[in-house]
Amino acid sequence: MDVWERSHRSLVPSHLYSSSSAQALNLDGALSKIRGFSSPSPSLTQTSFASSTSHGPSSKSFVIPAPSEPGKIEMYSPAFYAACTAGGILSCGLTHMAATPLDLVKCNMQIDPAKYKSISSGFGVLLKEQGLRGFFRGWVPTLLGYSAQGACKYGFYEFFKKYYSDLAGPEYAAKYKTLIYLAGSASAEVIADVALCPMEAVKVRVQTQPGFARGLSDGLPKFVKSEGALGLYKGIVPLWGRQIPYTMMKFATFETIVEMIYKYSVPKPKEQCSNSLQLGISFGGGYIAGVFCALVSHPADNLVSFLNNAKGSTVGDAVKKLGLWGLFTRGLPLRIVMIGTLTGAQWVIYDAFKISVGVPTTGGVAPVAEVAAKAAA
Repeated sequence: MDVWERSHRSLVPSHLYSSSSAQALNLDGALSKIRGFSSPSPSLTQTSFASSTSHGPSSKSFVIPAPSEPGKIEMYSPAFYAACTAGGILSCGLTHMAATPLDLVKCNMQIDPAKYKSISSGFGVLLKEQGLRGFFRGWVPTLLGYSAQGACKYGFYEFFKKYYSDLAGPEYAAKYKTLIYLAGSASAEVIADVALCPMEAVKVRVQTQPGFARGLSDGLPKFVKSEGALGLYKGIVPLWGRQIPYTMMKFATFETIVEMIYKYSVPKPKEQCSNSLQLGISFGGGYIAGVFCALVSHPADNLVSFLNNAKGSTVGDAVKKLGLWGLFTRGLPLRIVMIGTLTGAQWVIYDAFKISVGVPTTGGVAPVAEVAAKAAA
């Protein structure tokens, strides 16, 4: 029995709960007293009590059921996956929209390094040419695209993590849980990028070509007219190349780091930790994971920006112009700061939403692995 239930049961007499040892309240006795009788009929009282204790409450007696835990969602139920999907929408959509100024400078540094030579000068150029409003150019396709991506990324990750654990069986699910994290996140990201790619294409074009469009409403029709509908998916392969390693690193590293924190640094089990402590651990694990994410996905990020900016360009053109060193380093410091902060904030928002609907936070002793280990034992 958890703390919530103990604290709430203490407010209500124990005999009001429906259980095997609970006493039913006799409605006849209460009614007879109201009518002015000194006491109910003994035979009626005994009969009613015997009936309620041996066969459940009679038609003339009632019980107050024990309070259930409100907001609790059964793990791996449809409601659980729906909650994870909603949490993914909030975590990815809001954080990427908030980071639009950083993303804008990063994309322009990748496309035009002669003009946007550094982070500070990049912000200065944008402020001088476009004013404060220019820092949020492309925020609508960013919000919509990454909300769709977050829905698929987190929702399908939880689904595939459970699915692959069931395929592996109890023993192997516990033994090879990191491989399950990697496989589950990669599978989810393949689907998530299909949802993201059209908005990412429009976003990059709006952000890196001043005068192309004001935003999504005029940018999407202009892009389709120029590139065709299939042009929206021209960057899908580089996007997979960027996002799949990124997401594999994001989820597997986060799960591993958080599990280690709870195992070696926190002196009590995860379920006994406060919500604020759990969310703090989520942010720390997410930020560290984000640094690794930025490192492994940065070359592909440069390719995505280049291909979506230059009409008719190819991967070979990008490599030739940027060079191998440029692919790995151009815009990297800013992206490390941006992705580290984004990833940490995403895990906090995601886990805070899970707490609000009665789902455990991510990481620590993973429920799938824990169940598998118990089954194997």
